[in-house]
Amino acid sequence: MRFLLDDEQREFARSLDAMLTAAGTPSVVRAWGAGDHGPGRALWARLAKAGVFALAVPEAYEGVGPLPVELALTFMELGRHAAPGPLVETVAASALLSVVGGPPAKEWLPRLACGTASATLRLDGPYALDADVADAVFTVRGEELWLAAGPGAFRASADPARRLFSPDHGGTLLARGAHVAEGARIAADWAAFATAAQAVGVGEALLRFTVEYVKQRTQFGAAIGSFQAVKHRLADTLTGLEFARPLVYGAAVSLAEGAARAGADVAAAKLAAGGAAYASARTALQLHGAVGYTEELDLALWLRKARPLRDAWGTPGACRARVLAG
Repeated sequence: MRFLLDDEQREFARSLDAMLTAAGTPSVVRAWGAGDHGPGRALWARLAKAGVFALAVPEAYEGVGPLPVELALTFMELGRHAAPGPLVETVAASALLSVVGGPPAKEWLPRLACGTASATLRLDGPYALDADVADAVFTVRGEELWLAAGPGAFRASADPARRLFSPDHGGTLLARGAHVAEGARIAADWAAFATAAQAVGVGEALLRFTVEYVKQRTQFGAAIGSFQAVKHRLADTLTGLEFARPLVYGAAVSLAEGAARAGADVAAAKLAAGGAAYASARTALQLHGAVGYTEELDLALWLRKARPLRDAWGTPGACRARVLAG
């Protein structure tokens, strides 16, 4: 099968890139990591106006989706610009509520679609991202869906803009039954898928920064980008990203078609994308040298994302096991 984006999809990606560039996301990320959510909320509103969150919500609940290909494009751009917030988790919560249905879906999905509410969730893991700023913190325990009473205890992450919390037990029971467990499984697949796309974007941004830098930095009277060893390292990094991107698109097609292997395809995409982003971060740090360790350099904002994204919503080991299980 040959997969090509159409003109409308390409234009959508270009418009997101232009909007995020104009938003000056590095300053937004720094503010978010410092606990100032104002700029991030303003960016969230702009993303909602562009229809980003409606892509994950069915038409029955005032969305336009689910449209996984468009979501892949969206999260690649969000990764390239390091946009903060529970973006992945809001998409996953939309998938969860779409399966659960009933009053919780009717109450929350229209709000998530138009961006007037944000959500985060905890499924199997101990933490929920940005639970202090999300309007809804959903937790699944077996076959029960709960709306947490509070964000819970805070734990620092390797990425200051990824704020982790352990939601409080208790709260409001929203639904119970086998459909909740099924919704949680589907939500985890969508979260892994969106994270994979985000990781590709982060990796591409890191590679772009590095290519620009090696053209400027000189040793022995020549730009280090002209050295064969540097070229090989950059080529290997690019190859990893180029292999990961079609796997993300393939996972999007599988999700759109409801294929039986959709979960395995998502895991393969997550494995490749997370590894490629992490390799891109290692390349960027090595070729930037000591300056790459400085917090003042915007590069650090992307460097800090690569490792957490590699492990979020499916570690490499878990993804390998899912692929082998089919």
